[in-house]
Amino acid sequence: MMRTVLIRRLQRVFLLISVILFAGIVYLAVTGVNYLLPSPIQRLTLITPTPERETVALISGHAGFDSGAICGPTNAPTLVEADVVARIAELVREALEDGGLEVLVLDEYDERLDGLDTELLLSLHADSCIAASGFKAAYPLNSAIPTTDRRLVACINTEYAAQTGLPLHSNSITHDMTYYHAFNKVLPTTPTAILELGFLGGDGRLLTQEPELVAKAVVESIFCFLGGEEVAP
Repeated sequence: MMRTVLIRRLQRVFLLISVILFAGIVYLAVTGVNYLLPSPIQRLTLITPTPERETVALISGHAGFDSGAICGPTNAPTLVEADVVARIAELVREALEDGGLEVLVLDEYDERLDGLDTELLLSLHADSCIAASGFKAAYPLNSAIPTTDRRLVACINTEYAAQTGLPLHSNSITHDMTYYHAFNKVLPTTPTAILELGFLGGDGRLLTQEPELVAKAVVESIFCFLGGEEVAP
């Protein structure tokens, strides 16, 4: 009799333990607790950031504002400064982009000039209809970064002359160039210059019939500056 009672008690104990274990298993399954299991190894994907390309800005002289100089010599096509410069500015843009740069081509009074922050701003123009030859470049006389701006103009004076063969016509640099309106709109830390590509009167053939050469001269001037080349002022 006692043996029967003992067996029944043991059966009850085992039943109770089984119920508790089953309840625990159900609880773990329902709550989703998985901290007892090793977490799978996470594969790390390293993302290499793409470096931002340098951005330069060009003003296509007189674009969106007026025609600029208009020259109509006898028995020759009329030359309109804004049109001549626009063609060259587009060629410069294409070449700079091919060289890995971002390029903004802006109108004369483009709203994007306000607070512009780029590697440089270069305004392209063509000079008057007089029978003279040569180019000229200027930076702001009130520059906040005169050493940098002087180096930009030095690169232009060196590379543009070498590529085009045009002489430097520095004695005709005007107040309108050294106090060019765009100089006061961009950030003071943006290097700036204005370039008269040549005279429509004396250099019209070069500007209209060899725009690729002129554009190449501008591009080389820009890369000289961006590359940190040391040139004589």
